[in-house]
Amino acid sequence: MSEAQTKKPVISQERMYQIVVAPVITEKATILNETGQVTFKVTLDATKPEIKAAVEGLFGVNVTAVNTVVVKGKSKRFRGRPGQRSDWKKAIVSLAEGQSIDLTTGLA
Repeated sequence: MSEAQTKKPVISQERMYQIVVAPVITEKATILNETGQVTFKVTLDATKPEIKAAVEGLFGVNVTAVNTVVVKGKSKRFRGRPGQRSDWKKAIVSLAEGQSIDLTTGLA
């Protein structure tokens, strides 16, 4: 591995809060949470290393992997006119063995 790949990004506390927008609470996300994976809604410009650093910094856990998906916005009708919902990015974060994040409590 080269030096650039092993280097962790240094991000500010403010940027951490900007990257992680909200947890995703769905049936599928709840099932994944039982296997040590947590799902978050993140900003579209966030990279995998930034997401990893933000989750580790905010929640104090060790992240082993980050998978991302860009969810395309649906075409909907608004007052009879066609419209488009915004695209958003979903990050599925795998935690180290024995670690978990309690999403029912807030961030301090």
